[in-house]
Amino acid sequence: MKLNHLNFDKTQLGANPPTIALLSGESQRSHYIAQTYLQNACLLSDSRGLSSYLGLLANGKPVLAATSGIGSPSLSIVVNELIQVGIRKIIRVGTCGSIQPHVSVGSIVISSAALCRQGAALDIAPVEYPAVADPFVTVALVEAAAELQVSYHLGITASVDTFYEGQERFASSANPRLQRWLEGITQEYRNLNILNYEMEAGTLFKMAGVYGFAAGCVCAVIAQRTETEDLLFAQKDAAVDKAIQVAIRAIENSQ
Repeated sequence: MKLNHLNFDKTQLGANPPTIALLSGESQRSHYIAQTYLQNACLLSDSRGLSSYLGLLANGKPVLAATSGIGSPSLSIVVNELIQVGIRKIIRVGTCGSIQPHVSVGSIVISSAALCRQGAALDIAPVEYPAVADPFVTVALVEAAAELQVSYHLGITASVDTFYEGQERFASSANPRLQRWLEGITQEYRNLNILNYEMEAGTLFKMAGVYGFAAGCVCAVIAQRTETEDLLFAQKDAAVDKAIQVAIRAIENSQ
């Protein structure tokens, strides 16, 4: 029986089904991973824009390159259905905005845990439930970044539900008026040594704890929020490619 949203089933995964998924918010990134880094890649489904590809790494390990969509509600559906077809390890390969001066655009952030300010996560577990990455996946990502000589930062991520208000954007937003409790939130998080903003990792980590799978997150830094609200698209592709390479090397190096 096909999954409700991903629109494929276990029989399409073959005799040697994958247990690992690389999860991206953008369908274009899933396509790029499949076409650039996977062998014998085939499209399983692109229902609802949630593209899913099955392919092999260079060492013959089967992998899914799947799309979560933007934000935690969409991600929660995709992750639930990936677990139903046998996925047991998920690495989010995303983008983020730095909120620390030393975390520069073009580098990557490997999330050890997340401050989870996400409504969907509350349906998974209470607010006090820790949103933490799997330590073995995290170490594998760090070792892969070092091996590939990719500039990386390891630390805590702020996972929030909205791109504009929730990340204290007002100059670039249709809504220049923030709720009072959001005014200054970026500086508050900076003082807590949080490295970056993104929109999915916290819910992914909570789902991993509750569902019993391993999760990690590596994000390309494409905005420097100590300087501007803008995304720096000129540096995006190169930074994303670094994040993808780190995720794939971490999988290849893992048992």
